[in-house]
Amino acid sequence: MKSSIIPIGADHAGFQLKKVLIEYLQQKGYEVKDFGCYSEESIDYADFAHPVADFVESGNATFGVLLCGSGNGINMTANKHQGIRSALCWKAEIASLARQHNDANILTLPARFVSEAEAKEILDAFISEDFEGGRHQRRIDKIPLGSC
Repeated sequence: MKSSIIPIGADHAGFQLKKVLIEYLQQKGYEVKDFGCYSEESIDYADFAHPVADFVESGNATFGVLLCGSGNGINMTANKHQGIRSALCWKAEIASLARQHNDANILTLPARFVSEAEAKEILDAFISEDFEGGRHQRRIDKIPLGSC
């Protein structure tokens, strides 16, 4: 069962798009837990990636959303958590496949490279898909360190 709580975090480059997505998710009936940042003042993305990843990893949410300028730094940070499979997505099809084949549990968006409309489409694709399991589960099981 998918959680109705979606944690979200961003650095300064993702701040404006994060605000748009929070409103969008709330209109869709989701409860959003905003882990920051709260302005466009320069900050470090890791300070916002870790709390979102911790929240998802601890089972408080099915998935979360992260944003930074390119999406790379915040995505790399989230993926340091053993229970996180964060996917950097810039197209809806990639987001769908990340959920279906990789059981991604954090969507990372490159805020400087997607429009508001594209971000909403990508988010919709991500939250509407389920993990297919089957042969993909075997691959997911090999992701944590020490599993191979």
